[in-house]
Amino acid sequence: MFEKLRNGLKGIVNRISNSGFTEKDLEPLLWDLQIQLIGNDVSVEVAERVCAEMKERLVGTDAPRFGDKTNVARTALMESIEVVMNGSNKVDFLEKISQSKKEGEPFSIMFVGINGTGKTTTIAKVTHKLQKSGYSVVLASGDTYRAGAIEQLEEHGRRLGVRVIKHKYGSDAAAVGFDAVEHARAQGIDVVLIDTAGRMQTNRNLMDELQKMKRVVDPSFTIMILDSLIGNDATDQAMTFNNHIGFDAAILTKVDADAKGGSSLSVSYLTGKPVLFVGVGQEYDDLETFDAQWFAEKLLAD
Repeated sequence: MFEKLRNGLKGIVNRISNSGFTEKDLEPLLWDLQIQLIGNDVSVEVAERVCAEMKERLVGTDAPRFGDKTNVARTALMESIEVVMNGSNKVDFLEKISQSKKEGEPFSIMFVGINGTGKTTTIAKVTHKLQKSGYSVVLASGDTYRAGAIEQLEEHGRRLGVRVIKHKYGSDAAAVGFDAVEHARAQGIDVVLIDTAGRMQTNRNLMDELQKMKRVVDPSFTIMILDSLIGNDATDQAMTFNNHIGFDAAILTKVDADAKGGSSLSVSYLTGKPVLFVGVGQEYDDLETFDAQWFAEKLLAD
């Protein structure tokens, strides 16, 4: 996980630890850091911000002239990454669900994203996580276009012991989501997880359909599913979906296979929306809670 970026940052930290902490000493090294970040799918704007934070923390720092300054440099970079990532609005996901349950209303979550990101599997992982927290769940098969999508969600529902609300292929996806929320309300089910058809952010007609679905269902929360392996394209997708549909948080999939990791850093900063979880495998338990400290520690671990 993040091997390429982690190795690159380790090299930069070592070089900084062997330099002085004057602006003149640090300028070429921070430039190299910026190039290293950009080369690992971090957006230019985010890379510049991380370097600016590093400069602010290091210039003039009282560090031993001949002693080991590695910890000083590593801590400065870790703090810089955390500051940049913490600029997004934090969300206490389970607290929102708990509050909705106290009010006697089902908490509905609509999942959006393009095809191939692992959206349906991620919905199953979220179901499992919610079940472990004591919440009841119903699934809505709102992907009425992709062949096999309904059956895929039904198989997850069977394994997890939850009901799947579905209509036939080609039916109105918004009606499926609406019916699932009404079913949850009638049966006292805590959470509704709504699958949707994959939407390319460049296809205006498909995006319009998703907007309609969101208006009809009026979900409590919208989650964007992003494939971390596509790098900067993940950030572009997030920006476009946020502008046209709007979402409250993101989940990054396939992070266990991501050698770069830059999209993890860029998405939350540029959209202002937090990354809730990251997918780190194929099993239902392979969904890690994501936060800035976790990410920084993964990047800078020895």
